[in-house]
Amino acid sequence: MSKPAMSIVGAGGFGTALAVLYADRGMKVNLWGHSPEQVEKLRANRTNERYLPGVALPDGIIPTNDLRDCAASEVILFVTPSRAVRAVAEQFRTLELPPGTPLISCTKGIEHATGLRMTGVLKEYFPGRPIGALSGPNHAEEVARRMPAAAVVAFADLAVAERLQPMLSTPNFRAYTTDDVAGVELGGALKNIYAIAAGVSDGLGFGDNSKAALETRALVELVRLGVSLGGRRETFYGLSGMGDLMVTCFSRHSRNRGLGERLGRGERLEEIIADMSGTAEGVPTTQSAFECARRANVSTPIIDQVHAMLFEGKPPKTVLLDLMSRDRRPE
Repeated sequence: MSKPAMSIVGAGGFGTALAVLYADRGMKVNLWGHSPEQVEKLRANRTNERYLPGVALPDGIIPTNDLRDCAASEVILFVTPSRAVRAVAEQFRTLELPPGTPLISCTKGIEHATGLRMTGVLKEYFPGRPIGALSGPNHAEEVARRMPAAAVVAFADLAVAERLQPMLSTPNFRAYTTDDVAGVELGGALKNIYAIAAGVSDGLGFGDNSKAALETRALVELVRLGVSLGGRRETFYGLSGMGDLMVTCFSRHSRNRGLGERLGRGERLEEIIADMSGTAEGVPTTQSAFECARRANVSTPIIDQVHAMLFEGKPPKTVLLDLMSRDRRPE
């Protein structure tokens, strides 16, 4: 068997969905999971019932628990939760990767305390290597079922993104390119915070008008903070900004929106997180973004209120009502 063309580090829902997409194209895809028990189930059942039930794994997907199996690939995608990226990168850097192998972060988060985007974390462990990001309005449940979707692949060297674009595109998954890595990552990370707020609105029984007003102002805030942190304004009006914000705030598949809805109905954050099968990245990202906004001296009233709800015990209804009662001013 020839070497796999791709390795995907992270066998959650989105990692599995991407593996399905690329295996459909005839690629051999290593799919790494941290749990030996999970990997054995993937091998035996050829489905990922925990994260992506009902989707059969094509023959080209090779589940593995050994990172060494992922080293000799043409491109390596990191699709772990944000809290795990640093630990996995630390293990991975001990392996001998082919020179110039691109690494792509598909993780939507900002590291707590350091404020680093995920590509920044990877650069600490793989200096000098091409490191980029892939993001967009892409729920795993739909991507894995071959529903049409689009994403953006970003590298500071645009030529790398353009070289990878054909590999990362399929008949059902359109990959665009950009050199704005910061904008693509920040759009993908920050929108999860606003999805929690949107879910709270749903849980409290507010209507479409309420949520549309909230998310319109969220986009303004996202752009303001994102630009201050190095992203380009136009990027936030594209797939990884407005597109991802829309789908995450309105979709039934959104873990962050779902978490917010349960908060709005009166459930406790700790109980919700314990009950979830996947990671709601908006929770740790709220803490990171709140700190980034303070350092950048940027006004972020929605992030501030979500932070107060998640980490300071502020009641969800009070959060939304306080947003509505802010000082009146021009749009």
